[in-house]
Amino acid sequence: MVTLSACTNKKSSQQNAWQRAESSKTITWGVKADTRLFGLMDIKSGQIQGFDIDMAKAITKKVLGKDGHAKFVQVTSKTRIPLLKNQNIDAIIATMTITPDREKIVDFSKIYFAAGQSLLVKRGSTIKNVRDLNKAGTTVLAVKGSTSAVNIKKYAPQAKVLELEDYAQAFTALKSGQGEALTTDNGILFGIASENPTYHVVGGTFTKEPYGIAFDKGQGEMRSKVNAALAEMRKDGTYQKLLQKWFGNVAGFDLKEASQQ
Repeated sequence: MVTLSACTNKKSSQQNAWQRAESSKTITWGVKADTRLFGLMDIKSGQIQGFDIDMAKAITKKVLGKDGHAKFVQVTSKTRIPLLKNQNIDAIIATMTITPDREKIVDFSKIYFAAGQSLLVKRGSTIKNVRDLNKAGTTVLAVKGSTSAVNIKKYAPQAKVLELEDYAQAFTALKSGQGEALTTDNGILFGIASENPTYHVVGGTFTKEPYGIAFDKGQGEMRSKVNAALAEMRKDGTYQKLLQKWFGNVAGFDLKEASQQ
């Protein structure tokens, strides 16, 4: 009886994410703090800033009203799902690609950003596209817990993949010569390149990486509220305004492609 009661209470708690958010007027979001343009810690203000952050704030206001509060918890590609499953966060908005494997363990919102995997290399590099990586002795840098490493093994099986904890470490490894290219989604790479002009994004995109907001299984009400907010933001221009704010001045970035649903 004790075991049954505990299971029932846990299940009930998992199903009440929206009720908890509504009563507290707060949604706790898992966000990146190391990803320029999407979620990056500003040293001066001590605040995380980026497209994902502004999207989370706007969604929170849409679903909870003007008094709604967006609370942020830093996550990495490796920790975001465990934190969601443990109910430390209500939702993940952290450059997270919708994949069939992930859909088995979490539910996703509608697409809010259409990314694609690409490559970052030092200017003057002989690597121009993913095919140039497919030779023995080439090392490609990626981040643990992302889809990038899996994709490289598919598109360039001869290359060695070195996985780092976060993008800061991966880029440091690229600068120190531990790899010939850094791979992840194009928006993230353009963010790194915008602050490091001796590096640039090459080869276009060789995969489709649609970003979604992730929820734990069984939280359909929260998911429905967020999907409705996303639709309203696209309709009233809020979404386009935020996309322009963060990516409008990024050379070579395709705003139209990124906004596809």
